[in-house]
Amino acid sequence: MPRQSRQLSESKIYHVMIRGNARKNIFLDEEDKNRFIEILSEKNKDRKFAIYAYCLMDNHVHLLINEGSDEIGRIMKRINISYAYYFNKKYVRTGHLFQDRFKSEGIENDAYLLSAVRYIHNNPVKAGIVKKIEEYKWSSYFIFTETKNQNNSIDKRFILEMFSDDIEKSTKLFIDYSKIQDDGKFIDLQEENVEEKAIQTENQAKELIMHFLVKHNINSSDLKNRQKEDLRRDLINTLKRKSNLSIRQIAKLLDVDRNMVQRTK
Repeated sequence: MPRQSRQLSESKIYHVMIRGNARKNIFLDEEDKNRFIEILSEKNKDRKFAIYAYCLMDNHVHLLINEGSDEIGRIMKRINISYAYYFNKKYVRTGHLFQDRFKSEGIENDAYLLSAVRYIHNNPVKAGIVKKIEEYKWSSYFIFTETKNQNNSIDKRFILEMFSDDIEKSTKLFIDYSKIQDDGKFIDLQEENVEEKAIQTENQAKELIMHFLVKHNINSSDLKNRQKEDLRRDLINTLKRKSNLSIRQIAKLLDVDRNMVQRTK
């Protein structure tokens, strides 16, 4: 039976997963993981494509790639062949290292792009390998969160500028966003779509709050500033109108006094 052709992404951005053949480990030590990361940089010296995020697990890898002027199939072929050659030579083995075909899905909007970055970086947490996202060293998360990190294998600026043009502010917002748990129900960052959906849980409310902060280029602490009173009022009223959360829950999420939430109209 002929295989289905790969669905192309209009944005040219793909969430890609490669897995070891028969789900066997493709990384046996730290040297292997370091070599794979080196290959990512080597195969993109001419900057024909961009890598937005990665996470290396023992038997699979998640990548977020913008194919640019290249083609996702050719990109992955070059990466896979180079790493398989290294691995087979090091461990004196033959045969396929990876499953026959990598998995991919197109990323068609900014909201899903940010959600994909968060999902990729949280993979080790969901797998129970670490308790906190920052404890795992084999993802690109630390490249985003260390403002002085000069690692150029990841195009972090493209992602961070979705939060703010100010690097320190965007980094803080990125960290906050990364730690929001995903309920499996996606809330679009486009405001009209966000407000069409009922906010049922605190995690969904956190997503809406993050969207609001990003849109208005402010931090959560700015909501306490009297000069931002109008923005604070808008956000509180949106949460009241679109969520099932109590006054106490809203106050806790925004770190403001309950009476303030109660009085806001």
